[in-house]
Amino acid sequence: MPQDVDFDLPDAVAPSPGLDEARRRNLAWVRRMGLVTDDRSVAWYTSWDMPRLAALGFPRARGRALRLCADTMAFFFVFDDQFDGPLGRDPARTARACRRLTDIAHGAAPPAGADPCTAAFADIRARGVRGAHPAWIARTAHEWEYYFAAHAHEAIGRLRGAPADMEAYLEVRRGVAATDLPLSLGERAAGITVPAAAFHAPHLRIMRRTAIDVTLMCNDVYSLEKEEARGDMDNLVLVLEHSGSLTRAEAVAAAVDRVNRCVGRFGELAAETPALCARLGLNRREQAAVDVYVDLMAAWMSGYHTWQRETLRYRTAHEVVPPSGPGYFDQVL
Repeated sequence: MPQDVDFDLPDAVAPSPGLDEARRRNLAWVRRMGLVTDDRSVAWYTSWDMPRLAALGFPRARGRALRLCADTMAFFFVFDDQFDGPLGRDPARTARACRRLTDIAHGAAPPAGADPCTAAFADIRARGVRGAHPAWIARTAHEWEYYFAAHAHEAIGRLRGAPADMEAYLEVRRGVAATDLPLSLGERAAGITVPAAAFHAPHLRIMRRTAIDVTLMCNDVYSLEKEEARGDMDNLVLVLEHSGSLTRAEAVAAAVDRVNRCVGRFGELAAETPALCARLGLNRREQAAVDVYVDLMAAWMSGYHTWQRETLRYRTAHEVVPPSGPGYFDQVL
């Protein structure tokens, strides 16, 4: 079982406190937004434990920030499941559905009578930008745009019926994995502003991409059976298997090796960031922000991995929803 595979990731840190309260409030939020509608869908959603992912992946989040992180994680996974059925095999229809959400990311109001997914996104976007730095708002608007736009290309992959090459796979997968959004959310939750000269330094750009790739590649291994049964092609194991004429076991081993090499590279660059900050002439407060940013990238990798090893979303999906059918009970997009 791919869920039994382990990776050489940074040590997990203590989760954010207040998890029980976050669980209670998150369940009330998904109910209020209409993302879950009956006892069966509530039980399936609750088994994923989105608030625990938020507490592990964003250990510096507290109170409202933790609730925003939990609700955003809920949106990501419920939204993703909407494409397990017919919608996810219709690129044009997918693009139209996602265009509405992209407009909201750039400041538009949700349309009257918006579906639950659109209304939920409008809610988390409004909460996220409230009081945020203009640069953060602008940057995350484009990160959301990439995320939504990538779903149409994932649909094209399903119709193609075969994995793309590695380069094309990464462009689509980084999009539907939400690319930098979790790291931007962690920034917001930690209350830091990374100086632009450091944020866009090659060191931090590579670390950011590495942290995202590690997370999505680990997830590809854990969700392999779920995705393969539904015809998803943008999965690292399938790409390696197809492009390298590998057996399934060889492809999984190659995926693990790729992840571990990425983690090693992240550690090398992290060790060099103090010298980078000194060369950039950052003051103590600015350097502290960079240090926190490096920590939150590592926490996201380890926290996500800890959660996905525990969640029932991947381990028991075949017992709850049809293996080759939609992975959701409620059509909310």
